[in-house]
Amino acid sequence: MTEKAPRARLLERAIEYVTQNGMGDLSLRELAAALGTSHRMLIHHFGSKEALWVAIVREVEQRQRAVLAQTLPEPGRPLEEAMRDWWKHISDPSLWPNERLFFELYGQAVQGRAHTEALLDGIVDDWLEPIAEINVGLGMAPGAARAHARLGLAVTRGLLLDLVATGDVAGVDAAMEAFIAVYVPWLEGLAADAT
Repeated sequence: MTEKAPRARLLERAIEYVTQNGMGDLSLRELAAALGTSHRMLIHHFGSKEALWVAIVREVEQRQRAVLAQTLPEPGRPLEEAMRDWWKHISDPSLWPNERLFFELYGQAVQGRAHTEALLDGIVDDWLEPIAEINVGLGMAPGAARAHARLGLAVTRGLLLDLVATGDVAGVDAAMEAFIAVYVPWLEGLAADAT
């Protein structure tokens, strides 16, 4: 088994720390102390505090795409079950610190804040292809599959933002259920029309 490079080990530990403790006004020095390293070492590997936050978000997003691939609807399994399983996973309170960081940096990046703009590279597109593949597997034409991938991503992110902003778990879960209740029958009708 290959040992992880120092940057990868630091990133892993930083993700664990942020997940367990949140970010708040965490300074790079405080994070370095918590990780048992120096702020200079973090600067060496990541360039800046903001660049480290971006690296954390990118890695967490990559991990979530891997989880998405595991929750794909299997033949014979109702789509709404897969959608509920995905929502249950992505809205779990253990992920809220990462999601708060995501939205904080996303806002900074769209405002052009230095060192965060790199987050925008692939922030939507990296999700569209795997979600579109799921949609094609469900019987959608490729063009529609990509548009619906964007819709599903937007609904999920919007409800996650609502969730971390309000903490209204019941309200946000009800909204996701409403989306599933509208979306799944529509998709099933689309598939029936195609046959």
